[in-house]
Amino acid sequence: MKILVAVKRVIDYNVKVRVKADQSNVDLSNVKMALNPFCEIAVEEAVRLKEKGVAEEVVVVSIGPKACQEQIRTALALGADRGVHIECDEMPDSLVAAKLLKEVVAEEAPQLVILGKQAIDSDNNQTGQMLGALTDMPQGTFASEVVVEGDSVQVTREVDGGLQTVKLTLPAIVTTDLRLNEPRYASLPNIMKAKRKPLDVKAASDMGVELTNNIELLSVEPPAERSAGVKVADVAELVEKLKNEAKVL
Repeated sequence: MKILVAVKRVIDYNVKVRVKADQSNVDLSNVKMALNPFCEIAVEEAVRLKEKGVAEEVVVVSIGPKACQEQIRTALALGADRGVHIECDEMPDSLVAAKLLKEVVAEEAPQLVILGKQAIDSDNNQTGQMLGALTDMPQGTFASEVVVEGDSVQVTREVDGGLQTVKLTLPAIVTTDLRLNEPRYASLPNIMKAKRKPLDVKAASDMGVELTNNIELLSVEPPAERSAGVKVADVAELVEKLKNEAKVL
């Protein structure tokens, strides 16, 4: 079995995001970038399946500028075998990303495609589902457990009402939720080995996909500052403020 894992370069979740002065976008200058946490879970799950003998090869793909190769190397250090970089100047929207991934799926012919359920920058939660529609492959989203059995995969999904288990015929697409696993740390020897693992670079413009984004970003602004709290003398005053000022009673 070959597993294809899609990963994305995002701002490190520990970094406080700043907005540009003209509110045109988020300020990325001198900001630490990292592997999207949900994508990290996807890589970990693929590597675990390989360690169990279920898969023979784990291929990691990322879309974006040349800097994305740093995150591909991180995934290789976590245990993936080789990387594919679809190089383009700007980060595409969900639909363009899904169309590019469709071309990679057609070329690599993986039995299982694993993606993070969403990226922490755009929070769209769309690419996995769009890829499933474009490739006509069955999909199990928000996975908290993945079990491969022969020519099928059983996915336990986290839904609003609890847990739902679906059985998908391979090849299939799975998107990962937080409780699927806990990613490992890359050891120094594996980081050094990752530098020698193959990484194939392809130009997005050569893949027959229209790269024009379907979404126009109008402006970005930080959330409103939290206002100071108010002290009340007793419960009666609290109830009065909740009823007449906050209007929640």
